[in-house]
Amino acid sequence: MATIDIRGVRKSYGATEVIRGIDCAVADGELLVLLGPSGCGKSTLLRMVAGLERITEGEIAIAGRVVNALEPKDRNIAMVFQNYALYPHMSVYDNMAYGLRIKGMSRAAIDAAVQKAAATLELTPFLARKPKELSGGQRQRVAMGRAIVREPDVFLFDEPLSNLDAKLRTQMRVEIKKLQGRLGVTSLYVTHDQVEAMTLADRIVVMHAGAAEQIGTPMEIYARPASVFVGGFIGSPPMNMLPAEVAADGAALTLAGGVQLPLGQSLGAEHRGRPVTLGIRPEHLHPGAEAPGALPALVDLVEALGADTVVHARLPGGAALLCRLPGDSAVARGARLALHPAPGALHLFDPASGRRLPEG
Repeated sequence: MATIDIRGVRKSYGATEVIRGIDCAVADGELLVLLGPSGCGKSTLLRMVAGLERITEGEIAIAGRVVNALEPKDRNIAMVFQNYALYPHMSVYDNMAYGLRIKGMSRAAIDAAVQKAAATLELTPFLARKPKELSGGQRQRVAMGRAIVREPDVFLFDEPLSNLDAKLRTQMRVEIKKLQGRLGVTSLYVTHDQVEAMTLADRIVVMHAGAAEQIGTPMEIYARPASVFVGGFIGSPPMNMLPAEVAADGAALTLAGGVQLPLGQSLGAEHRGRPVTLGIRPEHLHPGAEAPGALPALVDLVEALGADTVVHARLPGGAALLCRLPGDSAVARGARLALHPAPGALHLFDPASGRRLPEG
């Protein structure tokens, strides 16, 4: 079974610690995505799995074998890079065959492997072409084909779609997901694009400042973000974060400007009468009649995006609020809206730590 186990892994450059004790595992055949902003350590962690960076502390095992001391060539991995890393003077066929020739495979075995991978990736008509004669999407498929022919234990993807335009990224996301499902190869995938992560991943590791903020399925992370960071990073537009205070009886919240909002969930006694950070996703706010429990908002800006309309508004205390409505919503700048949160749509976080507050 091809699994990846990352146990207590740390990485430091001198006194600067950039990976701060990561523990996670990739199951056999799973596609796990490392997601986070630039500088969070996700590519460094991937490079440690690949053997391109030394581990300061902890251990990494691939297919049950600890690989800390192994060179990249001895780990039976294949890596797909952001910049394709194709040999410009070689044909598509030779690019895909190169690693197999280095391994000393027979010409017949090489040809069979290349032809099979080319058919899988719809590259057969392009095998005689040079990389400069291909589109960006075709080059990325060649890079993937070069990885497939080696039949590795593990695929490692380092932001492979970031050089493509938006339309091609969408197409390649679909191709990668289908391909990974057909091949069933254990895969570790790095991206800063949360849409890419949500659509591709079996599970996601959301990384922040060298640590794993949350690990879970895309819908687990969307529905119950573990921290203010995760809530703001997952979802587009991002989750609204509003300062609030819990009533002494725990039944309601008071927002800036005196706006009252029924809490609708139980909260530990230690949090009653104390400040919290309230999170509400823009898509969970719905306009309706003015009534207790609605947020009175003044519209500052309307973005008509076709399928959706994103409304930028302000609450009486001045706090900014985003609301995502259907594309045919008739909302104008200066309008006043009464926005009703959907049932169960309130997320409460500790203002000091940023962590989600336990319910009950």
